[in-house]
Amino acid sequence: MAYLLQQLLTMTAARLPDKEAVVCRRERLSYRELDQASNRLARLLRARGVEPGDRVGFYFGKSVYSVISMFGILKAGAAYVPIDPQAPVKRVSHILRNCGAKGVITSAAKTKTLGAGGLEGARVEFFVLTDNLDPAACDGVEMIYWSALAQMSAAEVEPDGLVENDLAYILYTSGSTGDPKGVMLTHRNALTFIEWCAETFEVRADDRLSNHAPLHFDLSVFDIYNAIVAGATVFMVDEETVVFPTNVTAFIEANKISVWYSVPSALVQLLLHGGLSTRTVPKLRLVLYAGEPFPIKHLRALTECLPNATIYNLYGPTETNVCTFYRVPRPLPPGIDRIPIGKACANTQAVAYDEEGRKIHVGGEGELFVRGPSVTPGYWGDEEKTSRAVTRDPSRAYLNDRVYRTGDIVTLDDEGNYIFLGRRDHMIKSRGYRIELGEIEAALYSHPSVAEAAAVAVPDEEIGNRLWAFVAVNTGDETSKEILLAHCAQRVPGYMLPERIELCERLPKTSTGKVDRRRLLLQGTY
Repeated sequence: MAYLLQQLLTMTAARLPDKEAVVCRRERLSYRELDQASNRLARLLRARGVEPGDRVGFYFGKSVYSVISMFGILKAGAAYVPIDPQAPVKRVSHILRNCGAKGVITSAAKTKTLGAGGLEGARVEFFVLTDNLDPAACDGVEMIYWSALAQMSAAEVEPDGLVENDLAYILYTSGSTGDPKGVMLTHRNALTFIEWCAETFEVRADDRLSNHAPLHFDLSVFDIYNAIVAGATVFMVDEETVVFPTNVTAFIEANKISVWYSVPSALVQLLLHGGLSTRTVPKLRLVLYAGEPFPIKHLRALTECLPNATIYNLYGPTETNVCTFYRVPRPLPPGIDRIPIGKACANTQAVAYDEEGRKIHVGGEGELFVRGPSVTPGYWGDEEKTSRAVTRDPSRAYLNDRVYRTGDIVTLDDEGNYIFLGRRDHMIKSRGYRIELGEIEAALYSHPSVAEAAAVAVPDEEIGNRLWAFVAVNTGDETSKEILLAHCAQRVPGYMLPERIELCERLPKTSTGKVDRRRLLLQGTY
């Protein structure tokens, strides 16, 4: 049994050295090659002064070097910090400054961004370049070419006193203040999730997993590490492929993908614009989705499109990995408007408390709290934010046990499954009424022409909030704002009707593939 993430690779490389581990574009690595390359990188990092507990970023587009970087940094005893390669310069500089990155693994092309403000306020000592091209000048930063790895031993790197509670990686997510917050995850946090996945989903050595999510998004933890545990092969969906849904569907077919994991929006795009229903994907046996609710009409279409695949709804914020799960039934029951997020994963407790601090029962509503070894220790460098989110368990104060407040409002069905109702911060008030934006979206989605829908609350001094909705319709369908408004009026009370409906070609997405509500809110403000 591994107690550190990097040991997963070491064990599988010893067992299946010649098995293909990672494929990205035309690059391929066997388990032996991945293990040896990450050993060399770890020794290089240690030679440059990286010590246990240090943070090292990696900042470049998806490639086999991404996975080498992850394991090389871990083997050096440090924590890795994946940075969105498309992030604005200010966001990059905030992350490097906030986490105190000692070094960055990057490409020569990305040094131009780093040298043009990306290092502002940061104390980065060196770059390790994934290519041998000429980098941009960055004052005070040592440039180390990838070719330097050849001088390092490929022998196994000793853990050097690391334990399972040491920091493994930091994932930066959007913060309410506008600056991203760094969610700290330990080896034990990640392994709790990975071990549960291995038992529940039984990923095998002959499986072919996709890696659709960007590496700075927590969904990628499943893709990479569960492939490594099983000795399977992970196929990375690069940034160019992911732009076009037809290319992604072709990718699934050509690579005979058997396990897929993404946000629902990505699967909806494959259904609407990627021709998934016309492709031959018989190898696809397991489909997992997480990150946001899946509109029922699209989920129904997915179950019909993939009759042989088992589909799961996974729930959990970055701070807990996945903490509840639900197997989507076949066929979907008629008349339902949402799928449960299910019950707690093994070695995890999920409990909802109402506003009076009482545990909810069937039909009640409350905020979901999560307890167990998968829960983050908190946010890097922000004790105040940590103390608000990771608190003492109200039901076990005598143990000084810690729980994570998800901020998600749920109810409990007759079978003991939690059903997600909405976010605390999506529960708004308008004209004195309490409104859940997800209910408006569900009404819009029930119209056959609606492909995507999002409701936003625009702050207003007079009534609290004004309601706007943004809708993308199916290609070739003709509808109007008036028709959609009349449709909603038959399903929600008058105080929940959007004052304004904007028709869009597609809704904007964040770098992790979710609907970008902040951009929509800005559109609603002006």
